Amino acid sequence: MVRAMATIKNSTGLHLRPAGILCNEASRHECSVTFKFRDTISNAKSVLSVLGACIKCGDEIEFICEGRDEEEALSSMLRIVDEGLGE
Repeated sequence: MVRAMATIKNSTGLHLRPAGILCNEASRHECSVTFKFRDTISNAKSVLSVLGACIKCGDEIEFICEGRDEEEALSSMLRIVDEGLGE
């Protein structure tokens, strides 16, 4: 299992379009990809889970990847968040 913190930079937070981009990236990987925000752990491969977390600009989330390609998955999740999730 690997984990790392990321800060959401999108000015509107994780609304539908960036949530979809995040889920698409997570779904490319075999391992489980979740994230922790406050006291809740959400499935990064589920748009409803991502939207339900109500993540705003400046919020910090912790990605948790566990499984076969966990290192690659964590790296790609951190990269797309750092790049602004398409915005």
